[in-house]
Amino acid sequence: GIGRINTVAALTEALVGDVKPASVINIGTAGSLGSVTGVHRVGSVLLHDFSHSAVADLTGGVAYPPITLADDGPVLATGDLFVEDSATRVRLAEIADLVDMEGYAVAWVARRHGVPVELIKLVSDPAGEDAGRLWIDGVAECSRILDAHLAERFSAR
Repeated sequence: GIGRINTVAALTEALVGDVKPASVINIGTAGSLGSVTGVHRVGSVLLHDFSHSAVADLTGGVAYPPITLADDGPVLATGDLFVEDSATRVRLAEIADLVDMEGYAVAWVARRHGVPVELIKLVSDPAGEDAGRLWIDGVAECSRILDAHLAERFSAR
């Protein structure tokens, strides 16, 4: 399902089951906050809809620091917010290249359980006013592209 809560529930169930996976790969769509297009392996992910500075002031620590996943690749900002307005897009573009709703949760839970994690994201929309319509109109094509990407990647092994 969409968003962090569904993601955390499903992934936690998988990681505490009888057979623990050797790794986790999250495959999905993301909005572009700039000129990034295509399919990408995420380099790092951060949580954008959390009061980091307020919590740090209260607790003296960082609750959810950015997570580095690879030596290169775009920065992904995760939040329980479907970005479809220019003001939010511009604000997030200062800290990230892509935006989604579950990547940070996947990375955080997998790391917490000691399982290697990789995030693969296909740009589905420009995270602007038309993002929702473009995502709905393009989700079937995005699924086809991601399927082809994975088939190529895993057939080479």
